[in-house]
Amino acid sequence: MPEIAEVARVTHYLRQHLSGKTISNVIAADDANVFGKVGTSGAQFERALKGRTVITAGSQGKYFWLVMDKPPHPVMHLGMTGWVHIRGIQTAYTRYAERNKDEGVAEVWPPKYAKFQLETVANPPEKKVEVAFTDARRFARIRLVDCPGDQIRQNSPLIENGPDPVVDKDRFTEEYLRTKMRSRHVPIKALLLDQAMISGIGNWVGDEIMYQAKLHPEQYSDDFDDADIKTLYNAVKYVCDTACEKLADSDQFPADWMFNHRWGKGKKDAATMLPNGEKLIFITVGGRTSCVIPSVQKKKGRTTLDSAGVTLAAKEEKEEDGKSSHYFGEQQDVVEKPAKRARTAKTTAKSEKEPKKGAKTEKIPPRLANKEKTKKETPEVSASIKDIPALGRRRSTRLAAVP
Repeated sequence: MPEIAEVARVTHYLRQHLSGKTISNVIAADDANVFGKVGTSGAQFERALKGRTVITAGSQGKYFWLVMDKPPHPVMHLGMTGWVHIRGIQTAYTRYAERNKDEGVAEVWPPKYAKFQLETVANPPEKKVEVAFTDARRFARIRLVDCPGDQIRQNSPLIENGPDPVVDKDRFTEEYLRTKMRSRHVPIKALLLDQAMISGIGNWVGDEIMYQAKLHPEQYSDDFDDADIKTLYNAVKYVCDTACEKLADSDQFPADWMFNHRWGKGKKDAATMLPNGEKLIFITVGGRTSCVIPSVQKKKGRTTLDSAGVTLAAKEEKEEDGKSSHYFGEQQDVVEKPAKRARTAKTTAKSEKEPKKGAKTEKIPPRLANKEKTKKETPEVSASIKDIPALGRRRSTRLAAVP
């Protein structure tokens, strides 16, 4: 899923190519997920943007928007596979985009899975700009916010989200982080991913922050000392600032980042350690897969497993065996149940003779009762199963009685 760095890249290109431009034409799909689930429609989007002038673009965490010359303003979320394309400009930075560029593959326009397309007025010397928003899996969201342009962030959904570590340096302070951490009792990785606490941190950014801070993602947020909180705060700033400054171009990320080696889970011949020999493992924290370097990210305090009554020594032993379990949610007590007492012959006989108190006794019909009586009166003769001939297609394992 696109995170703070990818959104910074999209916002950069929109600001660079659309600021000051007037939109001459808009085509929007009537998608009930992308538009409809946030109270908008493709037709409303078309009417709201056509003929309007773009003032600038902005972002907060995983949301970004266009500030128009008059309301309403489009506020967008990329979801899992959403992206913004500008014709003739390589906005995406992926292996697929790089390969197409190197091989000279012609650009397809409009791109596949486009949810809206817009183009600007092409009066000389101004060049026409064409933009498309795509989303294959339809988890993206595009809505219209009706308010003055400088108040977009005071409206839903942005008002419900926490500060952006890059944009809101005056709000995202060390004291803010300390207060939030000590007011919650959740694994620290889960707190970092909570958009109501901090905007923009997703899975890979969260893993990189924890690695750079040398802290374990399972440790509870209210079990860190001031020194560790300061270290974590500096790591959040460092990773987010660097990733956004490089516009999510991973080729420019520092060589010592775990990001460069964390993508091989489940793949054949994937890297299982860093170049310096430190082992990579994957665990589940807060319902999300997390990449951890155990030799660097030591557990200094209580974790989800400690609260479940499992000792730290037992946990480490299980992790070595690759059998460690990780979960997040209500605390679960692990209690060793006493072994069941063996049933004695006397107890067994008693239970067979005496029905349980309150149990219903089943009445046997007369014809079945007579049959049972006849069976009891018939003398039993031991015989071998091999001595019984097979009759018909079905072989019986009952012993035959000699008359």
